Parts: sequence; C-alpha cells; structure tokens
Amino acid sequence: MAQFINLERRTNVDEIFDKLYSDIVTLKLMPGTKISEAEIASQFSVSRQPVRDAFARLGNMDLLLIRPQKATVVRKFSANGIAHARFIRTAIEVEVLRNAIVKWPETDTTRIRDIMDEQAKAIPTKDTNRFHELDLEFHNALCVAAGFETAFEIISEMKTRVDRLGRLSLEQPTEMNVLLADHRRIIAALDDNDTAALDHAIRKHLGRLDAFIGRIQQEHSEYFE
Repeated sequence: MAQFINLERRTNVDEIFDKLYSDIVTLKLMPGTKISEAEIASQFSVSRQPVRDAFARLGNMDLLLIRPQKATVVRKFSANGIAHARFIRTAIEVEVLRNAIVKWPETDTTRIRDIMDEQAKAIPTKDTNRFHELDLEFHNALCVAAGFETAFEIISEMKTRVDRLGRLSLEQPTEMNVLLADHRRIIAALDDNDTAALDHAIRKHLGRLDAFIGRIQQEHSEYFE
C-alpha cells in the first residue's frame, strides 16, 4: 500500500511539474508572476505536498523563487546567470562539433536533415513550439553524432536558464528563418569537413540572442533581477 501511495504522489508531482514548466518556459507565466500553492493544489485536486515537491524541482532549475513566509514567484531573468549558462553551453557545443566532424563521414545524417526539413515546415505556420522542440532534437542529434550523448544533458540544463528568452525571440518575424539557416550552415560545414567554418557557424548561432537580450533588458527591465 505504501508503495502505491508513493507512486501516485510521484505521478502527481510529475504532472504538476510538467504543466508549470511548460507554462513558465512558454511565457504563459511571465517573470515575476506570483503563483499560489493552494490554487495549484486545487487545480490538480491534490494535497499541497505534491505541489511543494514540484515547486522545489522548479526552484532547483532557477525557474521559481521560493521564499519562506512569502509568495512564490516565477523567477525573473538573471543577466549574470544567462551569461554563465551561455558561456558553458558554447564551450561544450564547440567541442561536441570538433568531435562530430571527425566522425561525420561515417555518420548516418538522415534524421538530422529530416529535422531541418520539419523546421522549415513549422515556419509558415508560425509554430514556434514545434520549431523549438525540433531545435532541441537537432542539437541532441549533433551530440549523438559526436559520440557524446550525455553532453546534451548539460546543454539542456544550460538551455533551461535561457529558454524563456529564446522562446520570446522566436516570436520575432524572421528569427526562425535565421536559426534554420544557421543549422544548414553548421551541417554544410560538417559536410565540407571545414573546421573553421564550423567553429564560426556554431559560435554565431549561439550568439544570436545577444542583441535580443540587450533589447529586452532595456525595454522590460521589470523582467530582470
């Protein structure tokens, strides 16, 4: 009986976590928004404990700010945290591609090319959520091609700290086209065995958010810590 209860509680936590995570990273819940433990518990028809557990997981990801005796809020953007996350991600992805280019001639790249085709189909319909999902799959596929699948776990963790701004940038009229063009340049450099072009392409791709972050920081300082 005790095992059943724990399993049920875990399922509830996962369900609450997934919903809140989605709402936060897609900006349905904007930075600084207060969220009520009691209201979430009522929404999911559960006790407060699963909500607390889900909140704790989101807090560990720096997506919620949990303060004793005060309201829990969606964490605001941290300029310092974003800078550190992007530095770490760039260092890892540059090294991933240096390994991928060595193995590229023997790599089955069918799925990677299919991902880019699917991204192209998401652009006319302005399906930013699908485009973002495919972006994750693209970078994961590069890690697999390099033989360092676990590197994507760290990349995903770093992306979590920036994803909300990344999603916001996708709403810009031409951003999806720009990012897809970057992906194609990365693959072209791998196909050509051009390490210099590859290094330039990935650094430029990962630096796309710089100007956008600066503009959002100026126009919406209330979203930043």
